[in-house]
Amino acid sequence: MSTKRSYADGCAAAHALDLIGERWALLIVRELMLGPKRFTDLRAGLGRISANVLTQRLAELEAAGIVVRRRLPPPGGMAYDLSPWGRELEPILLQLVRWGVRSPGFARGAPLGVDAMVLSMRALFAPDATSGRDARVRLVLDGQPFSARVAAGRLDVHRQGPSDPEAEATLETSPTTLLHLAYGAADPDAAVAAGLARIEGRRSALDRFLDCFRVPDPAD
Repeated sequence: MSTKRSYADGCAAAHALDLIGERWALLIVRELMLGPKRFTDLRAGLGRISANVLTQRLAELEAAGIVVRRRLPPPGGMAYDLSPWGRELEPILLQLVRWGVRSPGFARGAPLGVDAMVLSMRALFAPDATSGRDARVRLVLDGQPFSARVAAGRLDVHRQGPSDPEAEATLETSPTTLLHLAYGAADPDAAVAAGLARIEGRRSALDRFLDCFRVPDPAD
């Protein structure tokens, strides 16, 4: 039985928190922002969530119209996905990333998952740093491939599809190592030497890509 409570407040913001304010709810949305996932993949991405809580939160999000169930292409199976309305939470989620990273208490550089890392790149992309830095790279994070392109001051990063054009460079690493490379000015050569990353293709394209992200200063 659901123990979900309501603020019983006429403010639309309070109603929004009724829908996504329960523990784990917004992180489930985060895990689905890059595409549908099976229950087991959701649980793996969330780490510490129990099967019972995940089941309950998914049921609540589905009842609210934020999450839908759909059948995947062959080999098939059922998966959870965001509804079009649920997908409208992306700019809110990205703004929360930008806001949260400025917290003086935020543990910068702590480990994070694949989807969280990719969404953080969408949030912390700095268009004003991209002049002359157009690049197309392939990111393989914990075995999951993504296509990423910076062009005309915009970033496109998504799970790699069969029709994606060939990348100039490939970086194979963990989300945490990529975090340090993109935000912490870590040296890619040192990461390769330490066995934390593998780089193929044009190193200059990868350098241009990694230089397109900025972490804002902590709040006063």
